[in-house]
Amino acid sequence: MADAWTVEWHGIDLADEGRREALCTLGNGRFATRGAAPESVADGVHYPGTYAAGCYNRLSDEIAGVTIENESLVNLPDWTDLRFAIEDGEWIQLSARNVVEHRVALDLRRGLLIRVTRFDDPRGRRTTMRQRRFVHMAQPYLAGLHTVFTAENWDGRLRIASGLDGRVVNSGVERYRDLAGRHLETIGTGHPAPGTVFLAARTTWSQVLVAEAARVTVVPGSGTRSPAPRLCAQSDSVCLEFDPELRRGEPLAVEKIVSLVTSRDPAVAEPTTAAVSALADAPTFDELLETHELAWHQLWRRFRLDLTDGEEATTDETLRSLRLNLFHVLQTLTEHNLDVDAGIPARGLHGEAYRGHVFWDELFVFPVLTLRLPGLARALLRYRTRRLDAARRAARADGHAGAMYPWQSGSDGREESQRVHLNPRSGRWMPDTSSLQRHVGLAVAYNIWQYYQATADLEFLADHGAEAMLEITRFFAGLATYDAARDRFRIRGVMGPDEFSSRYPGAETPGLDDNAYTNVMTVWLLGRAQDVLAALPTARRTELVERLAITPTELLRWRDVARRMYVPIAPDGIISQFEGYRDLPELDWDDYRSRYGDIRRLDRILEAEGRSVDEFQASKQADVLMLFFVFSADELRALLTGLGYALPPEVIPRTIEYYVARTAHGSTLSALVHSWVLARAHRAQALEHFEQALQSDIADVQGGTTAEGVHLGAMAGCVDLLQRCFAGLETRHDALWFNPHWPRRFGRLEFSLQYRGRPVDVVVSGREVQVSAGPGAYGPVRVGCGDRVLALHPGESVRFTAVGVLEDADADAAAEG
Repeated sequence: MADAWTVEWHGIDLADEGRREALCTLGNGRFATRGAAPESVADGVHYPGTYAAGCYNRLSDEIAGVTIENESLVNLPDWTDLRFAIEDGEWIQLSARNVVEHRVALDLRRGLLIRVTRFDDPRGRRTTMRQRRFVHMAQPYLAGLHTVFTAENWDGRLRIASGLDGRVVNSGVERYRDLAGRHLETIGTGHPAPGTVFLAARTTWSQVLVAEAARVTVVPGSGTRSPAPRLCAQSDSVCLEFDPELRRGEPLAVEKIVSLVTSRDPAVAEPTTAAVSALADAPTFDELLETHELAWHQLWRRFRLDLTDGEEATTDETLRSLRLNLFHVLQTLTEHNLDVDAGIPARGLHGEAYRGHVFWDELFVFPVLTLRLPGLARALLRYRTRRLDAARRAARADGHAGAMYPWQSGSDGREESQRVHLNPRSGRWMPDTSSLQRHVGLAVAYNIWQYYQATADLEFLADHGAEAMLEITRFFAGLATYDAARDRFRIRGVMGPDEFSSRYPGAETPGLDDNAYTNVMTVWLLGRAQDVLAALPTARRTELVERLAITPTELLRWRDVARRMYVPIAPDGIISQFEGYRDLPELDWDDYRSRYGDIRRLDRILEAEGRSVDEFQASKQADVLMLFFVFSADELRALLTGLGYALPPEVIPRTIEYYVARTAHGSTLSALVHSWVLARAHRAQALEHFEQALQSDIADVQGGTTAEGVHLGAMAGCVDLLQRCFAGLETRHDALWFNPHWPRRFGRLEFSLQYRGRPVDVVVSGREVQVSAGPGAYGPVRVGCGDRVLALHPGESVRFTAVGVLEDADADAAAEG
């Protein structure tokens, strides 16, 4: 690999193409296209896919006599389509048999996918093909593909066909392939101008109109006249065919500029007209590339992230991986999302896993965005607040007041979780109870409050955020029921973040009682509801209290629940994941690892054996430990103390060790959280988990899931781990706070952020942090570390040294092992 800005692949590996195509996805927030070769089709090896943010459709299936509905992010017509053949031969299919050289490079700095392939046809005629591709970051309707063919040892005719292919279905996830996947119907194709074609389609249920237009130009290298194209149109596709002459050693360029518009886009009267118009105004590939590169340059400046003066090989590899992860976050979520009503899809716009739905993974994404593009964070939070009425309807249907947000959300905010799911290991369809993860609403409220803390955006809080937080508070307060025997409030029949634990052994009804994460987060939320009301301007507070009919009696109940919530704590002081968790038998972890190797999906293994993971103290991912992720030890201790529980310092490492030993890490988020909670006391283990989280998609640690879409929460979370865990960055009490604890083998960590409209640069090395306020006309930035708080004016810098158990290089090195 050339540098920390470039990711390269060499040779053809059919078993790895799916992962490569997902990691080579290019996008601009509005839409994204997988990195499949333009000449490829969906054949089990390759999978072309293009997805527009928020473009969903609903289809039905009959499973075991039950009608099942699924809403999915729609695979849109393939705009990359480009086929080629020599003379009258068949369209060339590139494979290990006829390719003599193949290199793909993803240029992270420029948002450019580069491909160089040398291949032979059956008669031994060798050709070099060089391709560049972008999805334009500045002009969000446009994309470009530029291909140069050079004949090495022959002269003759090259046949080229390029256009738009509407014969696409959603078939990118193997376990979904037996379900309905045809989401589009083509409603028209056309040839509006020389060298230009368009294709218009409509989703079958949601009636979203999608239009693509393509301009294809063939430019011979010798300066001879470009060949005239032939139009070839079928019911679901349209293309232009060319027959240029190639001379040995002379390059021939094929330039393709594409526009993509949907009826969901703002300021669009009719998508086809808009797509054709956008294409007519578009300049050449190289001119577009120049403005595309400028947009990426400006974006990377906002999201600057550097590692310097570390062990060179380790630092470069880590930095490249971090930038690749951040690159995919920035392609999925950009300022173009400001006008698009779409949330944060857990698998990005990179594939069809989870059907493109929005989960609680956004909890791990917002901290990176809020401190750099607060306007984008606000727009993404609006996805949730716009669906407040849907959450209210869900709560009423479940017999509760307030707002109950869905575990999986799509177009309109209804619950999109499947009722059944397939275990590929056993081939059986099993009940899916994941919709009982009510804690997603707590994450929504947490994200709103953290955004307000980082931005002081009182307008958003007053106009949108407060109402959502208060209604979520009302729901969880109502979910809590009083237990006279304990003189405590309890929350029953839910699931926590650990998706392995869904019901008690032998129980007919799913759900667990007193999930510790849910109960403690509810107590936190009840406290923040008081803060929200206090923060609002008097008139707005009065309006909300009147509109929501919040009575003094209800406020008293909120305070009562906040003081007397039950948290299951075992006699040894360790917080139980839920009531009865510690009574479950232990799993023989060594036995299962020796028999199966990879046991991340322990639930599927046990189900195939005729058993259930619910029978054991076994977790898919961090659950109790999430409390140490969202709260500092002091914050968590204060919450528990307010309930009358103790959290002695020695109990924290015991709790962490207890759950580390019982977690299968079936989620990419799990290693991230474990790295976070281990960072202070077990540095070597923390770094192991950090590397695992960092490599989640790059190395496809789950064995095939990356091909179905990247894990956006883990990708953003790795960057957040650096800034908020290792750099110890917090936004609280109207200040930026630091408690640095950076591994010295990575040298210095440098990053930029924006805090309440003020640019800030941060350099972290070991236990030291330097904070610099950028130039500009704004007030001072309050910066703190330990018990010191300073007002930093524009152009000023300050250096802090944190005081803790690891204060010198020798101790730090010892902790790293």
